[in-house]
Amino acid sequence: MKYIDINSISELHDFYGYGKPTHPLISVIDLAKIDRSKRKAGEIFYRLGFHSLSCKKFDGELKYGRSIYDFSEGSLMFTAPYQTLSPDPNIKLVEGWGLYIHPDFLNASEKGRTLTNFSFFGYDINEALHVSDSEKTILEECLQNIKREISQNLDKHSHNLILANLELFFAYCTRFYERQFLTRSKVNSDVVQKFERLLNDYFLQESLIEIGLPDVKYFAAKLNLSPNYLSDLLKKYTGKSTQEYIHLKLSEKAKSLLWSTDKSIREIAFELGFEYPSHFTKFFKTNTGKSPKDFRHLN
Repeated sequence: MKYIDINSISELHDFYGYGKPTHPLISVIDLAKIDRSKRKAGEIFYRLGFHSLSCKKFDGELKYGRSIYDFSEGSLMFTAPYQTLSPDPNIKLVEGWGLYIHPDFLNASEKGRTLTNFSFFGYDINEALHVSDSEKTILEECLQNIKREISQNLDKHSHNLILANLELFFAYCTRFYERQFLTRSKVNSDVVQKFERLLNDYFLQESLIEIGLPDVKYFAAKLNLSPNYLSDLLKKYTGKSTQEYIHLKLSEKAKSLLWSTDKSIREIAFELGFEYPSHFTKFFKTNTGKSPKDFRHLN
């Protein structure tokens, strides 16, 4: 296995044989026009040192980690800096475009830094956004505004105008992802039910002292989803994120032990998987408004 890092926009243009970029930190590329002759055979993973958004329709497969995905129908994919991708060198792209944004561009201002908080940059490739023709048209209109700004002479307004168009672009992506959550309601409902079963099974164990407290990554891995996607899906369907669900279940088990046993608070803390009793006391008070001792005396 070999990793190839592409750290700058100019390196990306050189790799794609796409001429020189008009802006050093952001670029829009017509993916149907790139040169794939530099792609090497074998198990090679590429890591881009910047945020990327690509809308692709192609014949072929894309490997993400150890998994293979087919995106022949056209999908919008998001990657954060240095996520690994391994496209088939023989892949045939039907159509598509890519938007690439170096972190330095976003980190140059407070407004830019907020744009990195959109959760879909933490989604896995198999959680791509499948857009309709009308949605695709809306996104491409935003993209043309961005392309227009980065292709002309830069002035004091350029950075803010590009950021404003990026913000609009991401806002539409958020709307379209919410639509996708709803249109895939049966699949998503099954995920919610599976998560609830996993959560209940985890807390049915007599003691968590050996395995420790559950976290978001644990349940996401069990469901073959990214932590961000799972939390967004749960939030949409239940109003609670994965972390909130875990904390709620943990609080309920703590209450049950305080009500129904004579175990010390220290023993209960260890049984629930807390390394230190003080951490349990802080957690319980944050989530219930009372210390474990006060809660026990009131009940």
